[in-house]
Amino acid sequence: MGTKTNEQVESVKGAPVAQTEGVVTFKKPYQFEGQTYESVDLSGIDDLTGDDLLEADRAYTASGQFSPLPEMTLAYAFSIAATVTEQPIEFYRALPAKEGLKIKNEVIRFLNN
Repeated sequence: MGTKTNEQVESVKGAPVAQTEGVVTFKKPYQFEGQTYESVDLSGIDDLTGDDLLEADRAYTASGQFSPLPEMTLAYAFSIAATVTEQPIEFYRALPAKEGLKIKNEVIRFLNN
């Protein structure tokens, strides 16, 4: 078995792996710009400010997209995730679709709490 981190607990007889709230674990390792990622820690989302949300709105609008509920869109979620993790937006755009949706769901979960 691999090394455990704070975000992972060894599974027992195929039971699901426990995760830290805000950490999105990928099904398979993800390669981006020569580095391998197994998860993204979005727990810093709790520290966002109104200015961070306004910046996400500006980025969303500047991309030419429109939605009556932008905070429910993938593009907006990626913008928030990029702010929280200080990864470029391209990091999120290149994710496999299923992993991108996990990111979106975690951001929406935060925004709706």
